[in-house]
Amino acid sequence: MNIIETAASLIRFRTETGNTQEILKCMDYMKSLDALKDARIDIFRKDNSAPVFFARNTDSEVFDVLILGHIDVVPAADEMFSPKIENGRMSGRGTLDMKSFAAVALNSLEHVLKRKLPLKFGVILSSDEEKGSHGLEAFLAEHPDMRAEIVLDNDVGGNILEIIAKCKNPVFVKIMAHGKAVHGSTPWEGIDANEILLQTLANVRRDYPYYSQTGLVPDDKWVDTVHFAKICGGDVSNVVSHYAEALCDFRLTETSSVEQLRANLDKAMLPGAEYKIVSSSTPVVMDENDPHILAYKKFAEDILGQKLRFEYIGGATDSRSFAVRGSTVIMHSGSGEGMHADGEYVEIETVEKIAEIQTRFLDKLALEKK
Repeated sequence: MNIIETAASLIRFRTETGNTQEILKCMDYMKSLDALKDARIDIFRKDNSAPVFFARNTDSEVFDVLILGHIDVVPAADEMFSPKIENGRMSGRGTLDMKSFAAVALNSLEHVLKRKLPLKFGVILSSDEEKGSHGLEAFLAEHPDMRAEIVLDNDVGGNILEIIAKCKNPVFVKIMAHGKAVHGSTPWEGIDANEILLQTLANVRRDYPYYSQTGLVPDDKWVDTVHFAKICGGDVSNVVSHYAEALCDFRLTETSSVEQLRANLDKAMLPGAEYKIVSSSTPVVMDENDPHILAYKKFAEDILGQKLRFEYIGGATDSRSFAVRGSTVIMHSGSGEGMHADGEYVEIETVEKIAEIQTRFLDKLALEKK
């Protein structure tokens, strides 16, 4: 398989989260790849959940190795769905997050199939990771006994010299403020929902400071954070707002809990304000001395000719679903920048190196299994 050509083909599908028609077209394209003709492939969808692509070389639900990822992307301008290659980089939406590495996963499956490696191996690609992975939740609910000894997770793009040991727990919260609408000339006769919301958000900041490139930057970045992703309220300029809301994105370390967050939110609410936890997950925390992780790290260092370091990130990953099922999750990806931004790109050599590391690591595991 030509990984870069396959990645470019995937990028051309406008698989923004929720664009089910395009997502299904992309999955049909993957299913039709000649390289996967010997694989068992299902496109799972239950009710209105987002589709999940499931390809493997076995009927077993207990795997030696699974690769997890996603094919959905955040919205972008039309031109970003036409990948461009220049100066050793491929740019476009999904180049880094994470269609290049979905192609790597498919390449690894082809490798296992062609070599007939004695590994129970599979690839799972979700299509609503950017909005909570509810499709994957539905898939795993249908497969409650699915397990994997090792999960390879390439959805942590940024630097090929880093293995991610910890990911935070993303918790999305909606705060709602209710007031009383009156004419703007007599505000004392009403209750301004916007004011209630702003003051409530200020209370939230007492427990979760505002960090910014131009403001406070913590020395230790492994801390709980929140950003106010969306704030809206009111209808017209001359009417006191009767309703306002904010969508908040909390990122919690493994030493914090959703219960602690609830307690902090409870004390932050002003009269007229309430909140709802829209979604929450679990942090992914791996033992840096895990034998599988150390073996992979040494293997990757030998191939790259450079030392790798462990890093912690605030982003979420689908591998949390298997971390809680006891899998060793190895989080390692290629290099690039601009994830979710207009200038998103991946360094092509690192995509090829991740593919080489994966296939040779699978060869090693297969040899040990014989």
